Order: sequence, then C-alpha cells, then structure tokens
Amino acid sequence: MTEVERTIGTPDETTEEPSDDSRGDGDPSASRGHRRIGVLVSVAALAFVLDLITKLIVVAVLEHHAPVQVIGTVLQLDVVRNRGAAFGIGEALTLVLTAIAAVVIVVIARIARKLYSTPWAIALGLLLGGAFGNLTDRIFRSPGVFQGAVVDFIAPTHFAVFNLADSAIVCGGILIVILSFRGLDPDGTLHKD
Repeated sequence: MTEVERTIGTPDETTEEPSDDSRGDGDPSASRGHRRIGVLVSVAALAFVLDLITKLIVVAVLEHHAPVQVIGTVLQLDVVRNRGAAFGIGEALTLVLTAIAAVVIVVIARIARKLYSTPWAIALGLLLGGAFGNLTDRIFRSPGVFQGAVVDFIAPTHFAVFNLADSAIVCGGILIVILSFRGLDPDGTLHKD
C-alpha cells in the first residue's frame, strides 16, 4: 500500500495489513506493534481511582470546615459542590453535561479499536478517567441520579476550584493538541501537512 493510499484510506489488493507498517516514529521498518488498549485502561483506571479516593477523603474530612491552606492563601483545599461545568458555568445543564460525558466515553471506546500509539493511549486514558470521575459524581451524588454535583476541592487564588478529574481532562486535552500538531495519529502513523 502506498503512502497516498494509506493517507486517504484507499484499500490495496490484499486484505492483510503489512507487517512493516510505520509507527510514525520516523522508522518505516518498525512494526506497528500491539494496540495500546491496556495503556489506555490503566491510565484511565489510575486517574479514576485517584479522583474517587481524594473526593471521598475531602468530603469526609474537609466538607463544612474552613479551607485548609496548602501554600498560604495561594493554594487551599476547600470543598465546593459544582452542579455546572468548569468555572460553575451551566448549573442548569447537569443532564446535558452528563450526556456529554457519556458521549466522550463512547467516542474514546470507538477510537480505542485502532489505537496503536502510546502517547495517544495516555492522553485518551486521562480523558476517560476524568470523564468517569466526574460522571460518577453526577450519577451518585446528591441531589439525585444524573443531577449530582461534582466535588471540587483544589482552590488556587484567583482561579476556579477543581478536582483531579478536571486536571486529568485538561492534561489529556493538552496532550491531544500537542500530538495533533506533531502529526501523530492514534493509529501510530505520522503525517505531515
């Protein structure tokens, strides 16, 4: 299959994928290797578990108490229940935000079928773990199913209060932008535009 056929998705005469398909790392003889679903799932699970544990701890220990100063007033831990999106925007849209998180999870699952790039697996794993973390709050926390408020607790001065799921989503998004600008696709191929 030629580079042009690969780029535009034109099938060649054979049904097999060539064993020397490029991974996008500049070495055309390198094998694409195995799909990176294990990396995606591991990163997602780690992000989700860390988010869940920290939320359980801060709700049990810090909720209804004065903020805890980590670095003076520059960084504090202060529990806030957020029914909206980032920065408290869209508090009346809890059901819509829940649906968006569910769609993100489905899209990542579809991309994972052709995932051969470790950096993409890490980025998508961060997005997936963060989406699951905040979706869990929206499903299981009060005031009710699919209307729950997300627990935010990291409170820098002059910035929105956020949680580890939000951090994972932002880091995953930034990594996706970097990978896209560098021309690396989720399937491991490198394209130059």
